[in-house]
Amino acid sequence: MLPFQNFEPQEAGPQYLEDLATAYWYSEMLFTALEHDLFTILDDKGMTSHELAERLNWDPQGTERFLRALCSLGLLCHYEGKYSNTALAADYLVQGKKYYQGESILWRKYLSTGWRQLADCLKAGGRISYVDDADSLELMQRIRKYIRAMDNVARAKVQEMIPIFAGLFDEGEILELGAGSGAITAGFLEHFPNMKGILVDLQQVIPVTKEMIKERGLIERVQFQEANILEDWKLPPKQFALVILSNIVHAYSEREISQVLSKAAKVLKPDGYLLIHDFFLEHSPDKAALFDLNMFINTYNGRTFPSGWVVEQLQKNGLQSTGLIPLPSDTGVIIASRESSALDRLAIAPVDRLIHKIRFLGFRKVVPIAPRDVVIADWVPLRCRFGCASYGSPSCPPHSPTPEETRRVLAGFSKGLLLEGEPPTRDFQKLALKAERTAFEAGYYKAFVYWAGHCSLCQECAPDGECRNTRDARPSMEGSGIDVFATARQAGFYLRPLAARDDYVKYFALLLLE
Repeated sequence: MLPFQNFEPQEAGPQYLEDLATAYWYSEMLFTALEHDLFTILDDKGMTSHELAERLNWDPQGTERFLRALCSLGLLCHYEGKYSNTALAADYLVQGKKYYQGESILWRKYLSTGWRQLADCLKAGGRISYVDDADSLELMQRIRKYIRAMDNVARAKVQEMIPIFAGLFDEGEILELGAGSGAITAGFLEHFPNMKGILVDLQQVIPVTKEMIKERGLIERVQFQEANILEDWKLPPKQFALVILSNIVHAYSEREISQVLSKAAKVLKPDGYLLIHDFFLEHSPDKAALFDLNMFINTYNGRTFPSGWVVEQLQKNGLQSTGLIPLPSDTGVIIASRESSALDRLAIAPVDRLIHKIRFLGFRKVVPIAPRDVVIADWVPLRCRFGCASYGSPSCPPHSPTPEETRRVLAGFSKGLLLEGEPPTRDFQKLALKAERTAFEAGYYKAFVYWAGHCSLCQECAPDGECRNTRDARPSMEGSGIDVFATARQAGFYLRPLAARDDYVKYFALLLLE
């Protein structure tokens, strides 16, 4: 993770701001190296800095410094006086490699011009720079450049999607709307050899699509249709086993994409799948928010949508969905079908589906933890008894489970989730109850949550010490003998004692599942 991505609320300070301000240093280095084919030149064998400087007609001293900087980014390595590509650079930054990302990365440089007009876009309420399409040759060159850039990304992304559909398609047809290079469909066709595809895109795009599908040796299994997906496109209803919308939702307005989703639903087979791949506000939220601004700067109506809105549109068209499934990278998928049994056949672990649902309730992070990794210590309740003004309150020691009772309870569970949130306490505890209820409704009938702090659900505790809200009251982690610091660190969270009253506060809850 790059320094400017490593935001930790309990530690953020001037250094984080400095890292944000210098973030462009990283991208400019990468752009420069790619523009001069540096990684491709180094692919056959390593070179000394002087050899590379001579090859590129660069200053030797500057070249040495540049190569050292690329080493610091993990893109080059230095051994016995020679610089060579790391595995990362060799796989993704060398021209001709299957998953080459160079064209996509340099397209980001092309977009940077628009970002320098951000203030003017904010004043105008949207895009202010428009390209003159009068020169048809220039237009085609730009389309080709864009399609190839997106192909770089799509070739890698589809490999994250295919495992979800493992073993599902013996045959059938795929329809991809706004197909671009057709890389998503091509990935499925390579994995499912008895399937065929139809790719739909604009008249100017389809020639490039055909060219790229031919390069992949799939031209005999693919048909092409020139159409604007916002207008009428003639395809028979209930025909397709898989309909794909990849990076299409973000390109249009709510009204426009609602129409596209409606049309897509009509051409699905009863047990077919609609695969929506895109950026969504809930997944990788920093990247999603920045991508939304990128759409604001560079498109007419584009934006990043919340996944919940897309799910609602699918429901209006009679489709059930998985909800958002984050991919390992910065995008996610929503998969829909008319039949819930079709969704059950997807290769998605039930606990993974649950994690996504709970994360989107409003928690900052949701991380799996095995109950055996929860640290329980006999000293913990002492901090409640000596040092906490809420000691003796209902749901607090001595009325909460003892460490020994907690050990016995956890022994009856095989799974757990650690949920990170923040104050106010009452809001966090209500959220923890929602998480417990969500798990119960997902089939985890033993779901039980331990939350943070003394119970704050009611405005005032019963004066006689008898809880009047036992339905919703839950014990705290610390009040039950759980060492929150050790447990959180065991699960990979950063957590430290607060040094000042205005330090950022983190709350944790433990949700047990079975």
